[in-house]
Amino acid sequence: MNRISLRMKMFIFSFILVIFSVGTSGMIMIYNISSAFEKELGARSIAIARTVAQLPEVKSQVGLNDGFTIIQPIAERVRLATDVDYIVIFDMNRIRYSHPSVSKLGTLFEGGDEQASLSEHEYISKAQGVLGYAIRAFVPVMDEEGVHQVGVVTVGILSPTIQSLIVEYRNNLLLSLFWGVLIGLVGSLIIANHLKKQTLNLEPYEIARLVEERSSMMQAMDIGVLATNSHNEIVFMNRLARQYTGFHEESISLAKLFPDTWLAKESKNEIEVIYRPLLCQNVMYLVSIYPITVQDRSVGSLIMMTDRKEAHILAEELTGIKTLVDALRSQNHEYMNKLHSIAGLIQLDRSEEALNMIIDEISDEQDVIQFLKDAISDYSVLGLLLGKRSRAKELGVTLNIDNTSFLYELMAGFSSGDMVTILGNLIDNAMESCLNAQEKNVDFLIQGDLTFLYVEVCDSGCGLPETFDEIFDFGYSTKEKEGRGIGLALVKRIIDSNKGSISVLSDSTPGSTFIVKVGKVNEYV
Repeated sequence: MNRISLRMKMFIFSFILVIFSVGTSGMIMIYNISSAFEKELGARSIAIARTVAQLPEVKSQVGLNDGFTIIQPIAERVRLATDVDYIVIFDMNRIRYSHPSVSKLGTLFEGGDEQASLSEHEYISKAQGVLGYAIRAFVPVMDEEGVHQVGVVTVGILSPTIQSLIVEYRNNLLLSLFWGVLIGLVGSLIIANHLKKQTLNLEPYEIARLVEERSSMMQAMDIGVLATNSHNEIVFMNRLARQYTGFHEESISLAKLFPDTWLAKESKNEIEVIYRPLLCQNVMYLVSIYPITVQDRSVGSLIMMTDRKEAHILAEELTGIKTLVDALRSQNHEYMNKLHSIAGLIQLDRSEEALNMIIDEISDEQDVIQFLKDAISDYSVLGLLLGKRSRAKELGVTLNIDNTSFLYELMAGFSSGDMVTILGNLIDNAMESCLNAQEKNVDFLIQGDLTFLYVEVCDSGCGLPETFDEIFDFGYSTKEKEGRGIGLALVKRIIDSNKGSISVLSDSTPGSTFIVKVGKVNEYV
């Protein structure tokens, strides 16, 4: 049955429904017609019975031994004239004085429903008589003075049976059945075609399979997935989304699930959001929003939540390798140049100068490495600064790390990945800004612990445009290279999510300065 098409199911359902409806309606109609017939026949029979009961011959002959010789012909003439089935007149002893069957004359009336008529009551009865099931009217016959009852007139009209009514109205029933089936089938085809279009020509069992497959896929994903409708009410949450939000009910609005957050305020903008930080249940998540449209009409949004800590663990694995490769490449290039210089001095028999060069290089590097090891506690930040220092030498840029710099511990809310993203982007932008400048200097200062973070990156490069309000927007870049315009936007998002600030100083003089402040900076800087 699951493989029967929607059109065939609608056809069968409509056929059964129409047959049942027409059959039920037909039976109700037959019953109403039968009731109407009985009412009409009852009124007709009692009128005839009253007329016969008022005939002088009937009044005077009822109760006489030979009264039937007068009454029978009169009753039969009336019966034939009024087209009733029988007229029976009997006296107070229930002796018949008229009957369609002559053999019944002089016999007792045994209908069982005549008792009340012997007490001067007239009424209509429905009972089984000698000739069949009939509507019978009982009217008492009074004497000439109208004081004493002398007999009863019974007029019976056979009631039509259900079978006879069905035979009589079968053409109407068949016509109703034909038109009902035809209209039902046409309507079912129209509805089925409309439903097929609405369901992308998929059968119900195919839709059910797709829903089960998609639901299983959503539940198996390693990110939290939520779906909202056009009223911003959540209609779906996968396993991880329920775990992240701590909500396990069937339905809730987005504003109630994420109160006092940017997601509750900006989710109705119908714009795409990529990896924006969101604090939920004291855990920082990266949230992406993708509007859902059906036939150019917005029907809701798809929201994806990623645990920022887990994302950063993966990012640190990748970015750590990349940073290490860059640092090794830069150091290799730098040391190869110095080795070539030392080799040349040795070949020129200038051994003393070669030795001095080696000692200076070793002393300088050891001092810098020792200072950074003492001042920077996070190995990711330490490795980044060493790598950027080698990269600066490769580019011909002087990277000056302020000797008052320190980073004893990462401030609450920041991860190693956050610091690598912030410092890496700021230093890279500063070094690239100096490439075409006469003086290629980058000054770097970082100070921070559990309660605050202060970062200052100053370069002597080309500076920024007169209006640089858009530099923190996704996709905006002053460099004409593909895939740029993301770094500073990510930096600002991380700082904003930790309730910090980033400011830019750039005037008519060459160069620019980026300052990051988070926490109680003024007490230390």
